[in-house]
Amino acid sequence: MQLATAQLSSHLAKRVAPLYAIHGDEPLLAQEAADAIRAAARTQGYTERSAYTVAGAHFDWGAVLAAGGSLSLFADKQIVEIRIPSGKPGKDGSAALQQIAEAAAGNDSTLTLVLLPRLDKATRSAAWFAALENHGVSLQVDSVERAALPQWIAQRLALQGQRVKPGEEGQRTLQFFSDRVEGNLLAAHQEIQKLALLYPEGELSFDQVEGAVLNVARYDVFKLSEAVLAGQAARVQRMLDGLQAEGEAAVFVHYKLSDDIRAMKRIQDAMADGKPMPMALREARIWGARERLFERALPRLSGPMATRLVGAASECDGVLKGLRHPQWPDEPWDALRRLVLMTLQALKPDDARSALVLRSS
Repeated sequence: MQLATAQLSSHLAKRVAPLYAIHGDEPLLAQEAADAIRAAARTQGYTERSAYTVAGAHFDWGAVLAAGGSLSLFADKQIVEIRIPSGKPGKDGSAALQQIAEAAAGNDSTLTLVLLPRLDKATRSAAWFAALENHGVSLQVDSVERAALPQWIAQRLALQGQRVKPGEEGQRTLQFFSDRVEGNLLAAHQEIQKLALLYPEGELSFDQVEGAVLNVARYDVFKLSEAVLAGQAARVQRMLDGLQAEGEAAVFVHYKLSDDIRAMKRIQDAMADGKPMPMALREARIWGARERLFERALPRLSGPMATRLVGAASECDGVLKGLRHPQWPDEPWDALRRLVLMTLQALKPDDARSALVLRSS
């Protein structure tokens, strides 16, 4: 069965299942979920633990199968952990995992914990993963999105007896904290723990948080794309600065931004031909959270502006490849900022210019 991370504590309070599969792209939350399962298992007599990491096609799955079927000389119950960093167990591993899953229901002496990275749709449909879900408990660990980060920080502070001041100052404090740690949840956890060492339980002021929390934010290009579509100009500026400082390739940033621009133009053209927006979005392969962003952005984008943005993306591409253009900065990141500014102005012209300032080389 599938289980949400918020339901794990109540689930473990009732019983410990013989099989768990944890998958997701947030190491901190995955580690905490695994630790919670191990702790609950220890209270029920699972005192021995063995761990296996699947590295390459020549991994010995026979050893894992033997461990799951053996009884310890020193303990009645054991935990067998299987780490698959690639998320691809291979042909032998697929067969072994299905065998492990089918045997789990009747094995009271072994708790099997399978640890996986974020899985794509095709992998989640594979026979071996379906077997893990059907015979055990699967837990998808999702990253904390930027909009939910202030609440997550507040909840973590509450666990150690701390809180921000009420009202506007508290909101400003949590927003500042979120800006400093966005995209780096493990570091966010460490910064929260640091506050517990520096200050006693109770209220934290903005000045205390500002003086203690380091700038450990980490950004990725896909989140930048979402921020542009959402018209979050100030956040976009921070992300561009962060990506440049981290050494991200300007060409890759341009690829994602221009891909979104071309997608918006294709969707507009399809709608002009009479197709409804949902159909046009599907044909452009826009789904999930990105679909909602496109739905909000497209009504604000005029047809002529979409055509202009496609041309601007092409000109920016030339600059990034060393071609000078009289209307574009020569420095690649300045050219990217200009393309982003044009896109923000097209999608949210009221405050994009004031919040995102072009810097010349």
